[in-house]
Amino acid sequence: MTEKIVTVRNRAGIHARPAALIAQTANKFASEVLLERDDTTVNAKSIMGVITMAAGYNTTLTVRASGSDEAAAVQAIYSLFENKFEEE
Repeated sequence: MTEKIVTVRNRAGIHARPAALIAQTANKFASEVLLERDDTTVNAKSIMGVITMAAGYNTTLTVRASGSDEAAAVQAIYSLFENKFEEE
């Protein structure tokens, strides 16, 4: 299992476009990819699941993956957050 802490850095938070980017990126990997916030865990491959996290600006989440390409999956999702989903 590989995991990383990420922070929502784009002002608009995780709305439809970033959620779609997260799901599209997660779906490129064979590993199970999860997003966690407090007591909530969602499948990062599900756009609706990601949107239901209601993660606003400066929210901290954990990206967790397990499988054959878990490290690459976590790094790819981490990069989306670091690049503010290319919104700013």
